[in-house]
Amino acid sequence: MITLKAAGLLDVDAGVIVRPGIVRVEDDRIVGIGDPIPDDSEVIDLGDSILLPGLMDMEVNLLMGGRGENPGLSQVQDDPPTRVLRAVGNARRTLRAGFTTVRNLGLFVKTGGYLLDVALGKAIDAGWIDGPRIVPAGHAITPTGGHLDPTMFAAFMPGVLELTIEEGIANGVDEIRKAVRYQIKHGAQLIKVCCSGGVMSLTGEAGAQHYSDEELRAIVDEAHRRGLRVAAHTHGAEAVKHAVACGIDCIEHGFLMDDEAIKMLVANDRFLVTTRRLAQAMDVSTAPKVLQDKAAEMFPKAETSIKAAYEAGVKIAVGTDAPAIPHGRNADELVTLVEWGMPPAAVLRAATVVAAELINTDDRGRLAEGLLADIIAVPGDPLEDIRVTQTVNFVMKGGKVYRNEYATN
Repeated sequence: MITLKAAGLLDVDAGVIVRPGIVRVEDDRIVGIGDPIPDDSEVIDLGDSILLPGLMDMEVNLLMGGRGENPGLSQVQDDPPTRVLRAVGNARRTLRAGFTTVRNLGLFVKTGGYLLDVALGKAIDAGWIDGPRIVPAGHAITPTGGHLDPTMFAAFMPGVLELTIEEGIANGVDEIRKAVRYQIKHGAQLIKVCCSGGVMSLTGEAGAQHYSDEELRAIVDEAHRRGLRVAAHTHGAEAVKHAVACGIDCIEHGFLMDDEAIKMLVANDRFLVTTRRLAQAMDVSTAPKVLQDKAAEMFPKAETSIKAAYEAGVKIAVGTDAPAIPHGRNADELVTLVEWGMPPAAVLRAATVVAAELINTDDRGRLAEGLLADIIAVPGDPLEDIRVTQTVNFVMKGGKVYRNEYATN
C-alpha cells in the first residue's frame, strides 16, 4: 500500500480543500481517504502540495504537433511511423503536465487506414510508453473540402493527399455509414465529425454547416447503435442548433453560438468542450491573410460565448485542441477559463467530473475510495490561484508514480 500525504486535497464536488490531504492507494485504486496512515504503508510525503484528481483534456491530437514537426510540410512528409514516434513525446509531456486522461479527437492525416491513436493508446495501456489514458476517435469524419479535409489547410491542387472513406472523407449517407463503421471496427471509442467550417482552413465561412441534417443523423445513428458518442467540430450558431437537433452529443469550440443554441444545449443535456486558450494564444502570424482575418474576427467572440454558456448551465468540459496550444501546456486552458469568468471550482470540475461524464465513465474524476488512483499534486491552492495547475509536481496514474519533484535519492 502507498499513502500520499500532502497539505490538503480537493473535494471536487464540494469545491473545497480538505486538510490534511491523505490518500491511500493499493494497486491501481484509491482504497481510503484521510487518517489513519497504516504502519506498513509506504508514505510519499508531498509537503505543502494540494492533491487533485488527474486532470482530463477532452480535445487533443497527440499525433500532430510536437518537437521536430514542420507544420507546413508534415502532411506530405511524415509517414505513420514518424507520427507515432513523435506522439510518444507528446503523450509523455501531457501526462507529466497532470493530464491522466485525454480524448484524441480525430485523425485527419494520411495513414493508409491505420488508426494511429488506437495504437498509441494500446502501447500506453501495455506500459511500453508513458502517457495518459486515451479515448480514441480514429479518423475524423468530414466531407470533401470540409474543415478536416487536410488538403484544405494548404490549398493543395487536385489529386494531392487525397484521403479514402476509411480515412474519414465521406460524402452521402452510404459513405458516411461505411466510414463510421470502419472506425468502430478498428477501435474508435467515439466518433468525431466536422459539422461546420473552421478558422484555419480555406473552406469559406467558419460557421457554415458542412454536412446535411440527413448525413448528420446517419453518423449519430451508426455511433449510438454501437454505444458510442459523437463529438462535432462546430462553430456557427445555426450549425450548433442542427447538430444538437440531429443528436450530436458534444460540441467542440462553439465560438459563434447564440442564446438559442446555448438554450438547446441545456435543454438537450449536451456537452460543450471549450478550447478557449487557442483564441488568445494560437500563433497565426504565418498563416495566409484570409485566415488571419478570419481569426481576428472569430477569436474575440469566444470569450462572450463561453461566459454565456456557463451562466446558462451548459455542461462544459475542458479541451485544448493541442497542438493548437503546445502539448504539455494543457493547464493553460484552465487559466484562460478563469480569466474569462468561470470560477476556479467550476473549471476544475470541467477538467474532472464533467469530463468523466462526457466519456461515460464513473471510475475517475474524484479522489474517492474505489476510483482509479489517478492523482496529481500542485504547489498551492487551485481554488485561490488556478495557475498552480501549470506547475504540477507529482503525477500518479493507476497507482504508478510518473513524476515526483519531492523524491529524494
